[in-house]
Amino acid sequence: MKKSSFIEDMTEFIFVENEPEQADIIFIPGGDQGAIAETAAGLYREGYAPLVLPSGRWSKPVGHCRIPGYEGRTEWEYLRDILMKSGVPEAAILREDQATFTYENAIYSRRVTDEAGLGIRKAILCPQAVHARRALLYYKILYPETEFFVCPTVTRGISRKNWFREEKKIDEVLGELEKCGSQFHQILRDYGKQEKGRT
Repeated sequence: MKKSSFIEDMTEFIFVENEPEQADIIFIPGGDQGAIAETAAGLYREGYAPLVLPSGRWSKPVGHCRIPGYEGRTEWEYLRDILMKSGVPEAAILREDQATFTYENAIYSRRVTDEAGLGIRKAILCPQAVHARRALLYYKILYPETEFFVCPTVTRGISRKNWFREEKKIDEVLGELEKCGSQFHQILRDYGKQEKGRT
């Protein structure tokens, strides 16, 4: 299939990617794909940031941690273990193990950095490639003053180069696009209610 301008536009929107720059922290927005922690560990070892904050309890629709060997535990523990095996010292890994969906990853990560007294001017975000736009959306809402560098990892075989070639991959990307719209609308409604409560 020859890529149309529509496919190119969708690709650029969903598959956000930046070159890493020196930052205050590396965020990992949860999940059961260990490769995102390996990407974060590589960036840590290269000296891009002194801290890594993986986030996640488990997936809300599932209601438990479905990662083999981590039943009854958390995504945070899984990602932490990969980070440590990949050369990140435990002292450099912050803890957020309550989030059950992506918006909560951002919300609870903000609580962790605030409680630690950290001012986050620049941050690296390490999501799955297909999840990059939505993850960035939520983290930017919670860290509006922060400059983000998105360093994604291709997982489940879904990349900017092939997503439009198979129906299952197309459905995954279109699902992300739909969530970006519907969930952002819900966030705006929530903020509207908060603002009314202040007046």
